[in-house]
Amino acid sequence: MDADAAGTFGAATPSEPGGLLDTLGVAAVVLDADGTIRLWSPQAQELFGWSAEEALGRYAGRLLVPEEHADFVLDLFEQVIGGGRNWAGVFPVRHRDGSTRLVEFRNMRLTDRDGARYALGIAADHTVVSGIERNLALSAQLVAQSPTGVAVADTDLRLVLVNAALERITGRPADDCLGRPAAEHLPFEDRTDVEAAMRQVLESGKPLLSRAATERAPAPGTGARAWRVSYFRLDDSTGRVIGVAVTMIDVTEQYRADQRSAQARRRLALIADASTRIGTTLDLEQTARELADTVVPDLADVAAVDVLDSVIQARSTNRDASAPAHFRALAVKTAYPTSAADAADPVGEITRYEADRLVTRCVATGRTVHLAHVRPEDLPQVARDEPAADLLAHAGLHSYLAVPLIARGEVLGALDLKRARNPQPFTEDDILLAEELAARAAVCIDNARWYQTQLQAATTLQRHLLPRTPPDAPGLNVACRYQPAGAAGHAGGDWFDIIPLADGTTALVVGDVMGSGIKAAATMGQLRTATRTLARLGLQPAEILRHLDQLTGELEETIATCVYALCAPYAETCHIALAGHPPPALLLPGKEPALLELPTGAPLGAAENVDFTTTSVALPPGARLFLYTDGLVEARRHAIDTRMHALLRHITGARLPLETTCDRLLTALPDPESHDDIALLIAEAAPGNAAEGP
Repeated sequence: MDADAAGTFGAATPSEPGGLLDTLGVAAVVLDADGTIRLWSPQAQELFGWSAEEALGRYAGRLLVPEEHADFVLDLFEQVIGGGRNWAGVFPVRHRDGSTRLVEFRNMRLTDRDGARYALGIAADHTVVSGIERNLALSAQLVAQSPTGVAVADTDLRLVLVNAALERITGRPADDCLGRPAAEHLPFEDRTDVEAAMRQVLESGKPLLSRAATERAPAPGTGARAWRVSYFRLDDSTGRVIGVAVTMIDVTEQYRADQRSAQARRRLALIADASTRIGTTLDLEQTARELADTVVPDLADVAAVDVLDSVIQARSTNRDASAPAHFRALAVKTAYPTSAADAADPVGEITRYEADRLVTRCVATGRTVHLAHVRPEDLPQVARDEPAADLLAHAGLHSYLAVPLIARGEVLGALDLKRARNPQPFTEDDILLAEELAARAAVCIDNARWYQTQLQAATTLQRHLLPRTPPDAPGLNVACRYQPAGAAGHAGGDWFDIIPLADGTTALVVGDVMGSGIKAAATMGQLRTATRTLARLGLQPAEILRHLDQLTGELEETIATCVYALCAPYAETCHIALAGHPPPALLLPGKEPALLELPTGAPLGAAENVDFTTTSVALPPGARLFLYTDGLVEARRHAIDTRMHALLRHITGARLPLETTCDRLLTALPDPESHDDIALLIAEAAPGNAAEGP
């Protein structure tokens, strides 16, 4: 036996029998040439009702054939025995119980070695055979003509049947698939999952129904097909497992519609998220970071927010389309570590982009620039220079968007979006989403830009209106500070002033106009000018505050607090009046500091006909008087009494120079969460003042 024959023989090992013959209940009967029953199978007893003992040796025609069919049966029997003709058909047979039943026969002649002839009859109940034939025909036609892909695998998960629909789906004829592993020839992306599902069904007998499966997209952007797959175990009539059937229904359109719906929901969620995440502050850089954080990773793998430098400088942005553009990078965000981040402009730096760059075209035209598929020759137009183009190529950039940031008709800059790891190119829907987010963010960026511009103007105005260096004050050493609120330099209406008078006295003033910005700074300038004018009229502090109160009432929606101290060092006295202002602190030589207990009065402009009171306090040589606005001591999380005690605690102990004391108080006391500016003035009575007085 050769190797092929041995292999074939070795493969043909005995196995469990199928159950179809048992279902048919095939009976076997052998008659001799005279029509006498010689052999009778157990199935014959089940089919005809006669036991072997009752049937053997009897003439079959009398036992089984109704009298009206005797001649017909004798003729057929002669044809089989005498002529060797095989005969098949349905014939009525008499049952032992006296009934007549239709039985399907297959009759053929047998010959032994001596030449004796016999007739073999194979029979089955016609009703059973018809039912099986009907079921087989129905199953075969359903499988063959169904638009649903059907595959059957044996217990080794090798294909034994593939219908025409599955041939069309896979593009392979059945002959190329039969006998091969099912997982390799079914069109699913995850072969491991397919094989695991088939084995699970084979072992458990429980079907897996309507499982989602997708096919790997043949090319990026083409979209994958999707299926609803069901797995069923196949058992024969005896319960023996013979394989597993797989059905596939193409649900690609529904899958894509579901994807579009899910994508639409994600877009709406992203827009809703943007409305709460972008513009939480009026800080320009923070707003840009919020925009970048919103679009990565949901919309892009890499995002950059760049604003025209001319916008930051508040210059005209009317641009020549053929001219280069200078951008200031405000934010860069990546979904994962990538060399594309190194290709982006460093945050805070200003970079020149020539007119042929796509981002320059974007801000020049005010229109989105879209490269669905970035080719190698496109990279120099995307990147700022050749090294950056190489970095983008290494990162795998394949799709690009530059979206203009437009607010109130002005192009502010661009939102730069890139995809590298995300295999899908930017689509028209992505463009609409990016433009919606850019439009929302642009308004916030523009608000932040103008807010910072006004803050700079207000701060400049504020510092211009305040004395740059303290003037000489007879008999006094003075140190003062103005600190805008927060790190962003929020200018407000706080002010201080030192006004030397002709009689040798000095007026010390600290005030606080409610509000911030240019309006508060301008109002502060008016009150400061009025105070300096009134001080030179020789009026007492209470009278000056009364006049200032009348003036403040004439200004639109203005309220201010003020402390006015008229110091006469030569007389070692100080006359003080308050208008709703925090009490000054006084540090006398050799004593603990204390807050002066003075009539508080009402804020300027808060009410009509307010009485203000002048109080005189001793100001001996070496005494220090601390005047300040509420921004120094107020805190959201602490009671005002606690904060006032903190002030006293910080001026207790070793006497530091006045300038050092100012710096120490401004470092230690202000609340980091406060949005209020601070004015601080410290005056110290110099020794020997009384002898030098008028």
